[in-house]
Amino acid sequence: MPTFEEIVEKAKAFRETITKEDILEFYGYYKQATVGDCNIDEPEDADEKARYLSWKSKAGLTAEDAKNHYIEVYKAYVAKHQ
Repeated sequence: MPTFEEIVEKAKAFRETITKEDILEFYGYYKQATVGDCNIDEPEDADEKARYLSWKSKAGLTAEDAKNHYIEVYKAYVAKHQ
């Protein structure tokens, strides 16, 4: 089974086929896994705010749970695009 870090590297290859919604899903779990609960003020910029809200929606997840969710999102994305 690949590690979280290996999955993150593989997910970077999706840049050409990924939707904004999928990017936000990956982003929220990644930030929760690597930083923890959202620790910034809500930004004004629409794109930054979308990322902020995705991350904030994952509040309370442990780093391990967030990593596992990220991996599950990755698996679902791969299955959907094969």
